[in-house]
Amino acid sequence: MLSTIRSQGALHWLGRQLFNRDDPGAFFDPLLAVLNPMWVRGFVPARLLDVIDETADTRTFRLRPSARWQGFRAGQHVNVVVDVDGVRQHRTFTISSAPSQWHTDGTLTLTVKRHPGGHVTHWMHDHLRPGAILGISQAFGEFDLPPSGQPKPLLYIMGGSGVTPALSHLVGLAERDYRAPVTLLYYVRTQADVIGAETLYALAARWPALSLHVFATEEQGESALLNEQHLDAVPGFAARDVYLCGPPGLMDRANALLARYGVQEEQIRCTFFSAPTAVAADTPLGGAVTFARSDTHVDSDGDAPLLEIAEAAELNPAYGCRMGICHQCSCRKTEGTVVNRLTGKASGPGEETIQLCISVPQGPVTVDL
Repeated sequence: MLSTIRSQGALHWLGRQLFNRDDPGAFFDPLLAVLNPMWVRGFVPARLLDVIDETADTRTFRLRPSARWQGFRAGQHVNVVVDVDGVRQHRTFTISSAPSQWHTDGTLTLTVKRHPGGHVTHWMHDHLRPGAILGISQAFGEFDLPPSGQPKPLLYIMGGSGVTPALSHLVGLAERDYRAPVTLLYYVRTQADVIGAETLYALAARWPALSLHVFATEEQGESALLNEQHLDAVPGFAARDVYLCGPPGLMDRANALLARYGVQEEQIRCTFFSAPTAVAADTPLGGAVTFARSDTHVDSDGDAPLLEIAEAAELNPAYGCRMGICHQCSCRKTEGTVVNRLTGKASGPGEETIQLCISVPQGPVTVDL
């Protein structure tokens, strides 16, 4: 009888591992990685096919994911999973290729800039070679192209590596022979820092709808910073749909100028590559935080989001981008109020789903973690 119970218990445990939706690769992935790394289940494995130098500090990685990957829309992101010095790291990158490439040959490209102090981007540049296997998530994000139908004039304001979603967008628009005017204002340090230069200049040469303007701020000086003259030179820009991506200084300047010209919020789509900073709130931030499932209680000074608070308490919540984009850190708040770092808006006081990476306690908070 006892052996039967033990056998049933073992089978029940094995079944939990086989159908573990929270962490499908926890049990079998180490074995599968030895047999064939393209079989692992905890993420979508992708084989690196090519590495292309874009600029002195930017490389494009062309990947072929396994058949489980579901494709993407132009402007979307993926989380990349790599093991750096024995530690699994997750970072978010925008797909720089158009969806047509995926449909044609089953590949996508990620264009990655080597950021100062960027542990993972340095490792990717220094260690990833064709043939390597890395993990990616399914695509996510809402930095979408306008729907098919009556084309609307578009304005892209991009800076540095923030041009990557525009590369995907513009190739897709050219492929569908988008006829409405499309203008790209692209801000870089020098002409040698233009990412996707071959693609951009080829599009500008063969696609009449595109007007490409590259501003090299270190070479041209103050006049190359985004200003009223740049916008005034774009015909009817105040009526266009606007896409913004780049460093915080450019994003802030662009939003301020667009507001001054009366461009409405619903016309503007933004995505960003750096973690948000805490925003001011009407009520002081901070308070007692309870992580209910782990029976952990900590105090917050209001200077960190719940994800960092949990990690400091030696908990291991799931996360991805750490910037409020991917929603992998979504968790149930059961009591209390948090402030969203991106918007400055407070949540309700009761039970709701929040993102740990952008939620700062405002008074006592209880989280189901």
